[in-house]
Amino acid sequence: MFISSLLIIWLCVARPRALAQTVSVTLPLSAPSAAPTISRSLVSFSIEQDRWTDWIGASTKNIFFNNVLQNLKQLSGEATRIRIGADSEDHTNFNPSVQSVQQVFPAVSTIVPYPEATNVTVGNAYYQLASQLPSGTPVIWGVNFGQANITAAFLEARAIATAFTSSSIKNAGVTLEAIEIGNEADLYKNNASRWNTFAANVTATANAILKANVPLIGGAFAESSHSTGGFSPQGIFQNGVLSSIGGSQIKTISQHHYSGSFCSGDNGVLQDLMTKATIRSNLSSFSADISAVHAKGLQYILGETNSYSCHGAPGVSNTAGAALWGLDYALFAAQLGITRVYFHEGIGYKYNFIQPITLTRSILDGSTLSTPLPPHIQPLYYAAVIAAEAIGPSGTTSASQLTVGNAQISGYAFFEGSRLARALFVNLNAFTGASPRKSVHLSLVPSGSGGPTMATVKRLTIPTANATSGVTWGGQTYETSDGKVQGTLSTSTVSVNSGIDIHDTEAVLLTFH
Repeated sequence: MFISSLLIIWLCVARPRALAQTVSVTLPLSAPSAAPTISRSLVSFSIEQDRWTDWIGASTKNIFFNNVLQNLKQLSGEATRIRIGADSEDHTNFNPSVQSVQQVFPAVSTIVPYPEATNVTVGNAYYQLASQLPSGTPVIWGVNFGQANITAAFLEARAIATAFTSSSIKNAGVTLEAIEIGNEADLYKNNASRWNTFAANVTATANAILKANVPLIGGAFAESSHSTGGFSPQGIFQNGVLSSIGGSQIKTISQHHYSGSFCSGDNGVLQDLMTKATIRSNLSSFSADISAVHAKGLQYILGETNSYSCHGAPGVSNTAGAALWGLDYALFAAQLGITRVYFHEGIGYKYNFIQPITLTRSILDGSTLSTPLPPHIQPLYYAAVIAAEAIGPSGTTSASQLTVGNAQISGYAFFEGSRLARALFVNLNAFTGASPRKSVHLSLVPSGSGGPTMATVKRLTIPTANATSGVTWGGQTYETSDGKVQGTLSTSTVSVNSGIDIHDTEAVLLTFH
């Protein structure tokens, strides 16, 4: 009887591990030569220009938005970079008599509950509000190119340069990183000579005020031919843009990219978004472009990106599973030589990391909410938190993708100098609750002797992939009224030799010691 009881207990305890897959992962103890140094502001934000004043606060600082940016700065040691522009960038005009901003919006639809403005008119105060960003924030600001009105671009560039030479912005420690001339300029036909004309005018105007050469963002490609035979980095280089008067001030080439589209109302599938192979194929298609840009000594960024265009797909872009997609997407982008990933944000957009103001309409279908929804973070925000923590504040961290023998688990090693400091694993298998949650045991094998023997384990705990709340990072939550973290930190310590289990729809950070 005693032996039978022991057998039953053994079967209950041992059977789950026996059924779980075990995967061996080699941990390099020093940084591979190809491991890129990874920017502390790898995850940055692109903000739709029309409602900039809602994000930053028109009369007083938007405390919620400031808090969630400060969270990331405290983790990474560097302010999150902000791009202000996008579609409404090419619908913006300047009027010095306007106090801050005036907008005209189209009708709300079920597909686009929070549409971009069709007309935006701004004054000087609109640009001065950048002084309310966290100290050290670099800003990219877009000017109107799409309406072919060079006066609008000139007036906006002058106002931007004037704002960034003002004492309020200087004292705030906020800087102008670059000006972007037009959003997705490749969408306008026969625009090469027009862009050169605009660039010459904008740079001359801004340079005179700033008393320095203002860097430009070049390209802002909606798509790319990936060759010289079309609109692409290779194409504009061959056409001599870098030797033009304005083009000589291009320091960064920007690509815009979405993993799918919701513009026709065709919903995406969450597992499709989260699939590891899809993330890699989506980004790797730009490898030739990235190489061409680096060959010119320029930076390559994703200046606007997110899950599904037209503000995201309901039940996909706003879910906890999307947080794992965003985390793996950004980290893999860095492996390809993409310096930063600017995730696009707008008021009420489904794919937002942050909803910075109270919403009165549903982000899913535009219906009126019975109770207004106060400012809050969405699950994607955890991707920014985890990336900042994994990269760390040193400013010299390099990262290398790990080989994991599982089609849905990604792994990255982070090095401080030449020393292995951290490893992050992301299980992209979508757990919906329809069947038991599975796990994989990762057997960690140091590549040599003298490596770390112990690790602190921190987990991103997600109820289900399609959950929109209830996510915790190390037992703590950012789903708070002020955007600040709450709760008691919960971690565990394991020996490296024992390895770790990682569950479906989970991320695990190991800090070695």
